[in-house]
Amino acid sequence: MNNLRAIVPFAIMCVGMFMALLDIQIVASSLQEIGGGLSAAQDQISWLQTAYLIAEIIMIPLSGWLTRLFSTRWLFAGSALGFTCASMLCGLAWNIDSMIIFRTLQGMLGASMIPAVFTSSFHYFPGPKRVYAAAVIGTIASVAPTLGPVIGGWITDTLDWHWLFYANLVPGLLVTIGVALLVDIDKADLSLLGDADYPGIALMAVALGTLEYVLEEGARWNWFSDETIRICAIISAVTGLLFVARSLTYEHPVVDLHALRDRNFLIGCILSFVTGIGIFSTIYLEPLFLGYVRGFSAWQTGVAIFSTGVASLVGVPIYIALARKFDGRWLMMFGLTCFGLAMWSFSFITHDWGGDQLLVPQILRGFPQVFAVAPSVTLGLGSLPAARLKYASGLFNMMRNLGGAVGIAVCGAVLNDRTNQHFLAIATNLTPANGAMDRLIAATSTRLATLLGSASAGHVAALAQLRALAYREASTMAYADAFRAVMLAFVIATPLVLLMRKVSAPATPVTDSH
Repeated sequence: MNNLRAIVPFAIMCVGMFMALLDIQIVASSLQEIGGGLSAAQDQISWLQTAYLIAEIIMIPLSGWLTRLFSTRWLFAGSALGFTCASMLCGLAWNIDSMIIFRTLQGMLGASMIPAVFTSSFHYFPGPKRVYAAAVIGTIASVAPTLGPVIGGWITDTLDWHWLFYANLVPGLLVTIGVALLVDIDKADLSLLGDADYPGIALMAVALGTLEYVLEEGARWNWFSDETIRICAIISAVTGLLFVARSLTYEHPVVDLHALRDRNFLIGCILSFVTGIGIFSTIYLEPLFLGYVRGFSAWQTGVAIFSTGVASLVGVPIYIALARKFDGRWLMMFGLTCFGLAMWSFSFITHDWGGDQLLVPQILRGFPQVFAVAPSVTLGLGSLPAARLKYASGLFNMMRNLGGAVGIAVCGAVLNDRTNQHFLAIATNLTPANGAMDRLIAATSTRLATLLGSASAGHVAALAQLRALAYREASTMAYADAFRAVMLAFVIATPLVLLMRKVSAPATPVTDSH
């Protein structure tokens, strides 16, 4: 009975966390359909993900203060209800501007559910049981974004893109009711409104919001050659420094930066950042490659990358069995190393890769995800005293999502720059001295001239096909470069695990000492 009192409310909260993380990427494979339905331009539709991420990254660090203010129960229930209402509004959106506003609300209102699950696991599962909770959290944190394009593609092809959002209504209401009835971890303390660091909150919101805008839009506007990007970068840097100074000197900061003095927590945040780069970057790169290079539909893309989610689920029971016997630091090194190897295997990508060719790299990427994420929870957050856990959990979770934003931005820049470079390198070899090219152009021109009824039209069409082939190969080589860039992050970060201390879990539940 005591186990059920812990498992049931924790499981309900995990459903809320899964929904919040799933919706980051659920639109990834359906952007074209949503854009068509809302008559939106291609540069506008990408804001469906950007707006959600900006709102989520700003709100996650505030979750510690909000939890103390409203209590875990009512903050989580309110977040679930707000997320559900915002999801309904997204489904009812009438143009791209309204959709962006509603997606921002969706990310903002649902963000607090993510770190609340992390801190609640320490309350519900003390001692050795924490291994199970960490495995579940690690699985959700890695699998939910991965399954986003799969589930989104199936919903869009089977029903309609509106149901990407309507699908949240029933589970969202059930989570709201379940948490309100069953979760009882701490009490609200409305007196915190009096000494809250409102200037710190404003500085953090501006710093993170402008930083996310720079990361998301920089590649599109050629980075600092664009005046808006330059101004936002300066604003982000200045407000970020002011926020750090404020947080280190104010008596009751909204984010506990002092927790970074703990070596395990500092390294855990860095590794959470790198893991975020790996998880979100590959989710960004694979659907993009399959959609633009291979021409896959939303459902075909989802099926092709589905093996990653399956491999992640297979890894969970194996991780739990090994975590009972082995030091979490070695398991984490295994997970990060395998993730890096997966990125290396992706770098051999060619233009004809599909689900079959992606299978082994995706298994290498999916299976060790829980090994990379779960130990960072117990090693990073488990080393902190209970009084600091809620404030530090928001920072810890923000680092993973911020890592995802940075990873996507870097990969976008790599794709843009390296595609151009590879295309120019290929084009320099496509000269009259290239016999193979001459034979290809001659044969293609003859065939197309017959179809088009004109020799000149056939020649022009043949040159257009040659350019398309060159661009396809250049683009594919740029994807390989992007995967190598992600691999480099894991090569640098993995040895940091050796600097972490072993953490012994307390035998009693973590409670709020405030």
